[in-house]
Amino acid sequence: QVQLVESGGGLVQPGGSLGLSCVASGRILTVNTMGWYRQAPGKQRELVATITRGGSTTYADSVKGRSTISRDSAKNTVYLQMNSLKSEDTAVYFCNADVYSDYRLRNYWGQGTQVNVSS
Repeated sequence: QVQLVESGGGLVQPGGSLGLSCVASGRILTVNTMGWYRQAPGKQRELVATITRGGSTTYADSVKGRSTISRDSAKNTVYLQMNSLKSEDTAVYFCNADVYSDYRLRNYWGQGTQVNVSS
């Protein structure tokens, strides 16, 4: 089994910064693309950013220029640094990863971490 565990959520004021991290653990051979998604109340889950094993990144337009995704492949960890936070960034943030486990490629989700942007 593979588990993704996020950390770093919390309450931050508008204009502030926050860093999230997610560690993949378990029966892992390799971790391919890792990413962050978010879901605000009453809305569908949406992409925030992804990063491939080779380091190529994609960002949602809503966070581009304000966020940076990075990874430490040796630690099976992905990070998301968010700056200039806005109230509309309030959501549950989920980690996602494509993992080779038991010689099969599967997609996994973390349990989510709450980010609240409010004064």
